Amino acid sequence: MQAFTKHKGIVAPMDRPNVDTDAIIPKQFLKSIKRSGFGPNAFDDWRYLDAGGPDIDNGMRRVNPDFVLNQPPFDKATILVARENFGCGSSREHAVWALEDFGFRAVLAPSFADIFFNNSFKNGLLPIVLDAKIIDSIFKAIEKTPGFELAIDLESQVIVIEGQAPIKFEVDEFRKHCLLNGLDDIGLTLQHADDIRAYEARRSQQAPWLF
Repeated sequence: MQAFTKHKGIVAPMDRPNVDTDAIIPKQFLKSIKRSGFGPNAFDDWRYLDAGGPDIDNGMRRVNPDFVLNQPPFDKATILVARENFGCGSSREHAVWALEDFGFRAVLAPSFADIFFNNSFKNGLLPIVLDAKIIDSIFKAIEKTPGFELAIDLESQVIVIEGQAPIKFEVDEFRKHCLLNGLDDIGLTLQHADDIRAYEARRSQQAPWLF
């Protein structure tokens, strides 16, 4: 998984509460478990005027000009700011895959659904919980200046906006360690690869019928 240390990018506004995982990536795209290729169908029902599916060429579909992520500069955004309870609904990990494949590295919101929150850390997407008033101020800054950027420093746990005092945010130390080092569950396990091999060698001697 891609490590997250520092990131600066354009912020796109998702100004609606309770954005659920079916909105982020509709159910018809869940057939694939490759973790890649979902970006063109992120927010599919909002993004296109024609119905979509895994076998449909998105290049032939009509784009919804009113949807924020279809509008420059937000089509190049790498940070998403949203309202409360982002990622609610089903537990599909594909929702995180779709956001990452679109290009997002972080999502800022007053609150997140628990499973989406956990899935984000396991896949290298940084979900940051901020006070609703701070979220409001970011929405206002985007409205005033389309193309508004901010920087995130995970090591220092601060968000940096030019001309303002750094904004502190909280993150679990273990999750922070994993993101900084690009370690998903498999990566964490492979840190003990020598011990695993040694155990398997011992077991093959003790119980050869198992092997």
